[in-house]
Amino acid sequence: MRHQCLQEKDSATGYGEWKTSLKYKLSNYRTHLRKVGCPEINAEFRRITTMPLQSRFLSQLDLHSANLLRVFVKRSGQQGKMLRDIVAMMTDDVDAGRECIIKGLCMYLNGDPKDLVQEYMDMTEGNTLSAIERTVAGIYVARQTPGSNYSDVGVILEGVVVLRDLENVALATAMLFGFFYILNMRYPSKLHYTLEVIQKIIMELDAADLSRKAQSLTSKVDQ
Repeated sequence: MRHQCLQEKDSATGYGEWKTSLKYKLSNYRTHLRKVGCPEINAEFRRITTMPLQSRFLSQLDLHSANLLRVFVKRSGQQGKMLRDIVAMMTDDVDAGRECIIKGLCMYLNGDPKDLVQEYMDMTEGNTLSAIERTVAGIYVARQTPGSNYSDVGVILEGVVVLRDLENVALATAMLFGFFYILNMRYPSKLHYTLEVIQKIIMELDAADLSRKAQSLTSKVDQ
């Protein structure tokens, strides 16, 4: 955990009971979160950090976008090809461009963008509900038909849809990060480096202690 004082004794993971408790709390708060949603998260984040979550994340992401794109297209090998495919999907649509940057960042850090953004056609279908229940943390996007615009974007934590009806993936990413930071939760392994970079490089929070991957990215962005 990021704060060792919260670690439980006699627990294999150090936070098993706390995690279970959190899951039930999140489940109880689903209706409440759907009503207050982003404003509450933004307000709590500002209270803790003194900075706005949503506007800070989006402006900083835009600020870093050009340098991140430059780093992405220089990547070699199969990963470089996949990154260039993501970059090629960018259009003049600001929201779509931000989504590409976020997915590219995830891939550059050796993650799978599908671990962050999961796409579904029917949110009520059994396989979809099962997949959501198995999701530790992530963003879902729903489409009515293949290739159509998103009909819904939301955030999943511990198998629970805690936010829905968001405008785009970039906003959902900000909210997902906000949840983790506010609740002081350890980043899940598959999204660890992506969320670390969002926290320490994009948001410039607690940036003194960077992992090697984050350090490497920083040095390339600054070149």
